[in-house]
Amino acid sequence: MATKYIFVTGGVVSSIGKGIATASLGRLLRNRGYTVAPVKLDPYINVDAGTMNPYQHGEVFVTDDGAETDLDLGHYERFMDVACTALSSITTGKVYSSVIAAERRGDYLGATVQVIPHVTNEIKSGITKLAKEQEADVVIAEIGGTVGDIESLPFLEAIRQMRADNGPENTMYVHVTLIPTVGPWHEVKTKPTQHSVYKLREIGISPDVLICRSDVPLPDDVRDKISLFCGVAPKQVIESLNVQTIYEVPLKYEEAGLGERVCERLGLEFREPQQTGWQELVATLKHPKHHCQIAVVGKYTGNGDAYKSIAEALVHGGIPNDAGVDIKWIESDGLENGCSMEELLAETHGLVVAPGFGARGVEGKIRAIQYARETGLPFLGLCFGLQMAVIEFSRNVCGLAGANSEEIVPNPPYPVIHLLPEQKQVKDKGASMRLGAYPCNLTAGSLAAKLYGGTRISERHRHRYEVNNDFREKLSEHGMAISGVSPDYRLVEMIELPGHPFFIATQAHPEFKSRPNRPHPLFEGLVRAAVKRLTAAKVG
Repeated sequence: MATKYIFVTGGVVSSIGKGIATASLGRLLRNRGYTVAPVKLDPYINVDAGTMNPYQHGEVFVTDDGAETDLDLGHYERFMDVACTALSSITTGKVYSSVIAAERRGDYLGATVQVIPHVTNEIKSGITKLAKEQEADVVIAEIGGTVGDIESLPFLEAIRQMRADNGPENTMYVHVTLIPTVGPWHEVKTKPTQHSVYKLREIGISPDVLICRSDVPLPDDVRDKISLFCGVAPKQVIESLNVQTIYEVPLKYEEAGLGERVCERLGLEFREPQQTGWQELVATLKHPKHHCQIAVVGKYTGNGDAYKSIAEALVHGGIPNDAGVDIKWIESDGLENGCSMEELLAETHGLVVAPGFGARGVEGKIRAIQYARETGLPFLGLCFGLQMAVIEFSRNVCGLAGANSEEIVPNPPYPVIHLLPEQKQVKDKGASMRLGAYPCNLTAGSLAAKLYGGTRISERHRHRYEVNNDFREKLSEHGMAISGVSPDYRLVEMIELPGHPFFIATQAHPEFKSRPNRPHPLFEGLVRAAVKRLTAAKVG
């Protein structure tokens, strides 16, 4: 069977939910047993998302092969339960870098290098390479930005050409758009959608399906009007209302018939969707037996997308515990003003200290970790969170006054966290950290080994600094268990406190590998400990 291609565009406004729509569409096909390869086409000129400010762009999602990508790849992995790669992210910066490198090598044989065909060919080549790498039945490509943006024009032209290259029977266009309501009577307006589709048509793309985001159900006359003015059959106008949990979106799409429409349009074999497991996890998310609160202390909590994978991993961790997780976001700066940790965290049942870079908010994170260690509050440290846990323990338990990270203070008296030796010669910031999946050996009988159910694991990383091996013995002497190390024993990957109800930290980013149908064991364990603390408080 020839690979099928679905291209998802967005109109009217940005942040309309194309990523969730793309991921949900992939879930419908995965439920039917098809191999799906998602890809994000991002118009920004950055080569990748690695150097972007989390406040502006949200989290940087890291793949197994070390690509620093847009957060939408996290949605793809979580919904579709697939592993994205560097080929799953195509940016303007990456495309032009390849084109310019080819021109310098003389690959174009003296031709004048132009957007058409050279840039568009490079975009198409990236999409087809992914299809071959993943041996995909269907490739789903989301185009970043909004139709009408000047930056996205080369990508739109490339996907227009894909229909001619692969045949109309193998290509499909899905347009996600907003149907706003205005005025005191909340009148439904279709004009923005009409104009958005007109823009697409000017480029030469006619959508096959419209996914219409709306706060209210679409009346039949509105659906018919959209159909008439946009040239899309009424049954191809899919209503997309707000839902209680984003993991309900695929179920709503299935109810609306989107899965069948896609299979019909692309000539895919009809298969009964297997969605019982997905229905069960959604039911648990909507009606959990328990409700616990977990605080997340970080430096970028002002943008909810900055820690998107952590938030979702906590939600996933609640599913096997039949628990809803309410997240209390705490900006680490705010913990440095002498506020009462007892008052701030009194109603919480667990604590996560999130990743970050630089000195801002460090002492706030350390205060929060100290409170968790001393009071028995379940704690999970992630990447920078592990480093802060080591600093806190070094200062307050090992007696190493002034212990710190070389990232925070030049030449501290006790540099318990230091720069990785291989990072000392690195000058460029982009794609130069320790990135991607690395193996780790866990100590048999440790909390980590019990949670993972084994002693050999692999997790994704994104860091430059590490625990200084000169202090490993000191930490162990005072009760900190180094329960996970790299296979060559050179790097500390996991630490824990054996006498604590739940105190564990990892140098990795386990949040990137969590799925709603396969919650990550560290987050599942944290929520289990939080529910236990909650239950004990109620009994007490």
